[in-house]
Amino acid sequence: MSDHIASANADPKASRPVVGKLEEEDLPEAARIFRLAFGTFLGAPNPDMFWADRDYVYGRQQAAHVASFGATLDGKLVGSNFATNWGSVGFFGPLTVRPDLQEQGIARALLAVTMQQFDIWKTQHVGLFTFSDSAKHIALYQRYGFYARFLTAIMSARAVRQTAAGWLRFSELSQVQREEALQSCRDVAETVYPGLDLSGEIGATHAQGLGDIVLVEGAHGIAAFAVCHYGPSSEAGTDTCYVKFGAVRDARSAEHDYLRLLDACEALAVAVGMSNLLAGANMARHEAYRHLVARGFRTEILGVTMHRQNDPGYCRPGAYIIDDWR
Repeated sequence: MSDHIASANADPKASRPVVGKLEEEDLPEAARIFRLAFGTFLGAPNPDMFWADRDYVYGRQQAAHVASFGATLDGKLVGSNFATNWGSVGFFGPLTVRPDLQEQGIARALLAVTMQQFDIWKTQHVGLFTFSDSAKHIALYQRYGFYARFLTAIMSARAVRQTAAGWLRFSELSQVQREEALQSCRDVAETVYPGLDLSGEIGATHAQGLGDIVLVEGAHGIAAFAVCHYGPSSEAGTDTCYVKFGAVRDARSAEHDYLRLLDACEALAVAVGMSNLLAGANMARHEAYRHLVARGFRTEILGVTMHRQNDPGYCRPGAYIIDDWR
């Protein structure tokens, strides 16, 4: 967060929420509030332990392409939010507020600063993922110019395929090869949406040991890639390989390459000892969604994406992309 934003909320003793940069010492409480907020909303029997097998706070706060914000009341952390920068595309979340302090303007204070951050980045396409059945959440985000569009299904299938043709793991490349692969991934993303850039996501996943990046080879270099999380410090959850983002070069072979990408992600899951493969499909990208259904993926969570100014972005037919903006 810029100094300009921080100085706009500089009084730690104010009775209204004070929003600033989420610091490392805030992370244990931010993670606790995250679990408590989502666990309470979803009716978990023990909200304090909800999703304790995954992390949405530490990894994002430590990532250079993510801006993290904390809200305090009387000097105590009461909520947080994260803005993610994928070049021309950005999304925010998870936005969480302590359940006993909701409806007091804390979420709105966090959102105001978050929107400023996207303006600073000059992000062209901004969105979020939220609960499709929550009128409260949808109404809140509409105040900031976001409109609900298509449903996003977060889907899972058993990982059994042990081999796939023509793919590489980013972690097994040399440094020079990694730089070349990063540029290739930028080129693939550019064909899907101008300025879309997953370099930060790839770098954070590799540097923090959150998983690996699948690279599918084509006739003219990298045809598709996927950023995959697995392990206890990642966003995946127990025994799961989670495709946080995957994209296929927009070309005549896109559908075929998408199926190869799914093969490779499944083979990675098996190689690292994960029994489940998790992937998000926005239903506006109906070809990509239908292929997941045909391969036996079943929906675990159903949400909706909301887009600023109702801009469709890359959520359109013919776009072979895996993501869910959580």
